[in-house]
Amino acid sequence: MSALPGSPEGTAITGLDSSPVDAAALAELPPLTEQTRVEAREIIGRYPVARSALLPMLHLVQSYQGFVTPEGVALCAEELGLTKAEVGAVATFYTMYKRRPTGRHLVSVCTNTLCAVLGGQRIMDALSADLGVHHDETTADGSITLEHAECLAACDYAPVVTVDYEFYDQQDVDSARELVAALRRGEKPTPTRGAPLTDFRGISRQLAGFSQHPDAAAAAAAVDAPGNYEPTLRGLRLAAERGESAPPMRGPEREPADAGEPRETVRPSGGTGESPGQEAADARVAAADTPAEKAGAAGSHPDAPEPAGRRLPDGRKGTDTPAGQEPGTSGQGPGGSARTIEGRGPKRRK
Repeated sequence: MSALPGSPEGTAITGLDSSPVDAAALAELPPLTEQTRVEAREIIGRYPVARSALLPMLHLVQSYQGFVTPEGVALCAEELGLTKAEVGAVATFYTMYKRRPTGRHLVSVCTNTLCAVLGGQRIMDALSADLGVHHDETTADGSITLEHAECLAACDYAPVVTVDYEFYDQQDVDSARELVAALRRGEKPTPTRGAPLTDFRGISRQLAGFSQHPDAAAAAAAVDAPGNYEPTLRGLRLAAERGESAPPMRGPEREPADAGEPRETVRPSGGTGESPGQEAADARVAAADTPAEKAGAAGSHPDAPEPAGRRLPDGRKGTDTPAGQEPGTSGQGPGGSARTIEGRGPKRRK
């Protein structure tokens, strides 16, 4: 496992190997253009807090260059006002962000418990031997990056292989070998379910929140693509045949909006000549159980007299006097001298 290749911040953050990518491979990468920045800013505009846009922005730069390059890290940092170390920390945490050049297709083999028991590990071993690569490595012709996946959340279809995150279900060694051979020939076998296959950069663009399809018709066709959902639907069909259903789920009873308030405050009568607020305040006073509660309710009543001390000595309301100029406070008086109450020093600075 490696950090961002050639990135000092990658090593500083993770302590992982950050040996440089072949300079020739970096030289062949398409540059991140102004269009990339325009799309990055469009992503940022989707979020109330700018740094929340980092994950899709990493997918965006990956869609242009095939992996998260040091250049892509720098772009994200500049647009979000983060350090490159902060961006690198995120890019090296999630396995969907690749730190080295990735093949045209990403082939992921689930080797978690159920898939492994049913043959997932045998599939991984066979593909690794055929391609001459191990986990997170790319074939010499750049066609395939192979990886094992902990779980692809498709246990009812085990063992599962995905290509660019599209599902190929209930595989075995022979079918997986045939799938990979077709990919290397430039073919795009139809997934068992889900959208038609594109490539790794295309799905990265879609994960960034942009369409990877050339037009609206192609996008609609991808959404409506046929699929085999029999294993997932089998339980529902058996339940329907047997007349079985789960008991209804009762949610928690909703508390009234004014929980703890007297019932009279819920719907003011309108017949007392008072405002709804005054009626509610009267009800709070009447419902008070102790002298302290009654005094508190009476003090917050709209008709309660203005307490002493709410007005300044000259009779004016405090809000009419500029801050720092009220009698008895420190501030700049005429001529710029500070005024204080006799016997007190200047206002302490917090």
